[in-house]
Amino acid sequence: METTKLPEHYVFGLDIGTSCIVGTVGYKANDQEFIVAAQSVRYHETRAMLDGQIHDIGKVAQTIAEVKNELEQKLNIELSRVCIAAAGRVLKTVTVRADYEMPMEMTVTKEHVHSLELIGVEKAYEEIHRQTKDERFSFYCVAYTVVKYYLDDYIMGNLVDHKAEKISADVLATFLPDDVIEGLYSAVEKAGLIVENLTLEPIAAINVAIPEKFRLLNIALIDVGAGTSDISITKDGSIVAYGMIPMAGDAITETLVQKHLVEFKVAEQIKKGALSGEVITYEDIIGIPHEVTAEQVLEETKEVVDTMTRRIAESIKELNGGKSVSAVFIVGGGGKIPTFRDGIAKHLQLAVERVALRGAEVLGNVQFLEDITKDSLLVTPIGICLNYYEQKNSFISVQVNGKSVKLYDNNRLTVVDAAMGIGFPNEALFPRRGKTLNFTVNGAPRMRRGEAGEAAFIEVNNVPAAMNAPISSNDIIHIAESTAGEDAKMMISELPEYKGEIHFVVNGRDVICPKFMLANGELVPESYEIKENDVIETGAYYTLGQLLEFMDLHYEEGILINQLPAKKEDKVYENFSVTYPLYKQSFDRNEQNKESQQTIAKELVIEENIEERTEPSKDDSAKETEDKKTNNTITIKVTVNDETVTLSGKESYILVDILDVYSFDFSTVRGQRVIITCNGEDAEFTKPIDNGDYVKIYWEK
Repeated sequence: METTKLPEHYVFGLDIGTSCIVGTVGYKANDQEFIVAAQSVRYHETRAMLDGQIHDIGKVAQTIAEVKNELEQKLNIELSRVCIAAAGRVLKTVTVRADYEMPMEMTVTKEHVHSLELIGVEKAYEEIHRQTKDERFSFYCVAYTVVKYYLDDYIMGNLVDHKAEKISADVLATFLPDDVIEGLYSAVEKAGLIVENLTLEPIAAINVAIPEKFRLLNIALIDVGAGTSDISITKDGSIVAYGMIPMAGDAITETLVQKHLVEFKVAEQIKKGALSGEVITYEDIIGIPHEVTAEQVLEETKEVVDTMTRRIAESIKELNGGKSVSAVFIVGGGGKIPTFRDGIAKHLQLAVERVALRGAEVLGNVQFLEDITKDSLLVTPIGICLNYYEQKNSFISVQVNGKSVKLYDNNRLTVVDAAMGIGFPNEALFPRRGKTLNFTVNGAPRMRRGEAGEAAFIEVNNVPAAMNAPISSNDIIHIAESTAGEDAKMMISELPEYKGEIHFVVNGRDVICPKFMLANGELVPESYEIKENDVIETGAYYTLGQLLEFMDLHYEEGILINQLPAKKEDKVYENFSVTYPLYKQSFDRNEQNKESQQTIAKELVIEENIEERTEPSKDDSAKETEDKKTNNTITIKVTVNDETVTLSGKESYILVDILDVYSFDFSTVRGQRVIITCNGEDAEFTKPIDNGDYVKIYWEK
């Protein structure tokens, strides 16, 4: 036979089934057509596999090697890498809703969508760990499917290039226990092959049997093998559920073993003979020859087929939200027995014509270079090969902090994925801020963020790496936890309001006093350290006693506030007028100075005390203001959230001055907290700013 010339990019797929192993080597001729260059089928000599699970790794590896060798001889090539599929034994699925919120409305990129999907997979991991924490198995995510995408909570087919503030997805993730995966990998590697891609058998089957154009319909696909019956459900354009029951063609064969007292292989021959309607001859284990008709075989297996189809129908209804589907497609050898189709139709209450055995009609774009009859047995083997082109994925093994972990490889694995695989806490990867300090100032909420800690220290193969660094099979990863920064601290003197002023009129002159600061109703000094939930207020008044103390004056009867007699504890508000009896106070102060043996001119005592705390005369004040305008004030331009603003009229500026010319809504909470940066670094409102600075203020989502 002439050797087939293969293109460079061919694929080798293995369908490792309970009864047999099918090897396929082929390639895509174009976007639609797949060419099968060669195929090899080997039946297990013993019951090395049961219910889709490898029980004898050595025997299965030997059969795989025989398939591999036959294909190599047919094609005159060496096969080293292979695509495989796992049966849905102990299959578990989880559907989660994932959300990705943008810092502001922006155009969605492929990277955003990938991040959204990973959020969904991470949530699915958390959910499956919660569901299976008491089980002895460890579960791995072998595949995930996005059921629906959402753009700002509206269903959207493709998110890329749309503008959004939030994107979401319903993610269906599929998990299998580690012993299923480990057994497959061990058998393949023992046969001298490396797994290049792994998928689920129901995924492989559905990609061939139900094209995307049919997935708007509510259809169930049943892949009936020897040990398991795998189920997939489509609806509204997506695959919405996967399931499995551990009962398939072998259950029929085992019934015939008991009925006819034959070994398993002979019972298989009786079952296959019944499909053709012929009379089957055989010998039982005693050596006595027998004959049985196809009608007898169907009658003998009627009960087990009815049980199997009833269980499959119940699983379909459960996966489909408690109701039947519109149609059913059947693939796989176990579903070929005529009574199987009738049983599915009966238990799902469907017309028989709505239940179809899929074979040659779904393999129309598959061409065989060998003389092979197209039928439903070939759907899954071909699907395994085609899945290689759809998404090249497999499991890889890496070590994280001394622990081995197997990861589903989507060609985008990073250190973060490995950390998630061993349950490394997310917060231990990223720099952790110290505790935030929350308080109010004059009724408005304020906060100061804690100091940022150090990010996790990461090494991949003893080389420092970032947390988003790509990883490969057998990488050795070390992660030292991130650290938390110092808790937020703030002194009362750091508040912009601490430098506020309050004006009074004393004997016709303006007296400028610093505003008092109160914490929880108590007067506090500048060294006071603000505490969590403190209520900070700036004093809106002085008592008369406080004002006199500030001016180094003593309280005397006859002092007036707004022309009314006042007591020491009376309140003096902004711009209130205070009248002080000058000459009497001068005399008292002079007497006090005499007692301390100091000399002072009594006519100057009050004048000096007042003048030292009042503004200059009108003429002097005008001159000083003019000098300040011409010599000391500056004008600067800064960029706030990509908008240029101008600040003028002051000698210097701090961040809070921006709010005089730039509107930012603090009244409506739009995130967890307000983030402020200046030139790319975290900043507070008290930070000095200069010409050309770049400031960002936004709500953190």
